[in-house]
Amino acid sequence: MALKPTIYKFDIAISDLDRNVFENIALTVAQHPSESTERMMARVLAFCLHTQDNLTFTKGLSAADEPDIAMYSLSGENLLWIDVGEPAVERIKKATRASKTVYIYSFNSKSDVWWSQSRNKFAQLNVAVRQFKWPEIQMLASKIERTMNMSVTLTEDSAYFATNNGECELSILSLQTL
Repeated sequence: MALKPTIYKFDIAISDLDRNVFENIALTVAQHPSESTERMMARVLAFCLHTQDNLTFTKGLSAADEPDIAMYSLSGENLLWIDVGEPAVERIKKATRASKTVYIYSFNSKSDVWWSQSRNKFAQLNVAVRQFKWPEIQMLASKIERTMNMSVTLTEDSAYFATNNGECELSILSLQTL
């Protein structure tokens, strides 16, 4: 019998001071059985950083040819492709052909090694690469509940989360810009 995803429900008040976006969003997030809580929260943070109409979580780990987060036009054109983790260069080459804009959010303890090995190849692609610090993602993941309210304030290169279980601030390091 296949394992089922764990469902989380988040009500998030987003204040993005750089983009002048102030939204309250309700997210239902399915955590794949093989996905860590840290990866799931990196997906949630990436979603918050790009929140806008038509932005959606995809099948993610369940579908190898899809991004973690995407935005499609009304005609079905992929406008935004967001991968969370340390994807292979070949995967991102395909993503740049399939989507107008591509972002990668690296977050785990192997991020620095992945980036040092891949940076020259990614430099040839039109892709933005950002990194969340592993200890900070772990701190954020330690605060979540299956159903919760939280607020996130985004400014420059940081995200400040306030939850019922405490607060934390995450740095967002830009490794490569579009």
